[in-house]
Amino acid sequence: MDEVVEAVEKAKKEWEETYSKAQQHMKAIQDYDAISSSSSSSVSLPRLNGLAQDCLALLQSLQFQLDLLAPQLPTDDQLKSALRLLDSWKQLYHDLRASLRNANLQAKANMRKAAQQERELLLGGGEESTIRRRNLQTKAGMTSAAESITESLRRTRQLMVQEVERSTGTLMTFEESTTVLRKAETEYKGHRSLLSRTRNLLSTMQRQDVLDRERLLLP
Repeated sequence: MDEVVEAVEKAKKEWEETYSKAQQHMKAIQDYDAISSSSSSSVSLPRLNGLAQDCLALLQSLQFQLDLLAPQLPTDDQLKSALRLLDSWKQLYHDLRASLRNANLQAKANMRKAAQQERELLLGGGEESTIRRRNLQTKAGMTSAAESITESLRRTRQLMVQEVERSTGTLMTFEESTTVLRKAETEYKGHRSLLSRTRNLLSTMQRQDVLDRERLLLP
């Protein structure tokens, strides 16, 4: 197969896969509401939008790629087919961007509606409202406990940092003292050696003085 034809076929396959993923992300955005946003297992709305935007960017890149490859195709029929495909891609891309805007508008409407329903349930009577209020209180308590633990960990970390700084300061002071002591020891050894040589010299001079006196007394 011609290399250009092969590259076009590869771009077609990648377009189809990316287009399908983009549609899935937009469907998830369209169905997004306040209830799903509070679930820890759900993907956030900004994340879904990011994934959709990534797909749109890749689709636009594939359009540019096909636009470059089309004139290099070996036959006129293949060129015309590629140009028609490129026109359809451009239209689909335009439709996807419009769909993304509409999906986000629907998501916002869903969240407002879900929030209103939640508020009505919380303010209303009955067992379900009581359970919901209790759940919210439990979540609030868990959040407060988590914040308390986080603050405690922060304080502990701060104390550890301070202790490390104090230990480092103590170690530096100890090292400085050790250096001073070593210097003093070296100076002491030097002085002791000097005193020893001086003592030996005095002893020699004393012996020499005694010998000199004895010589003077001899007849």
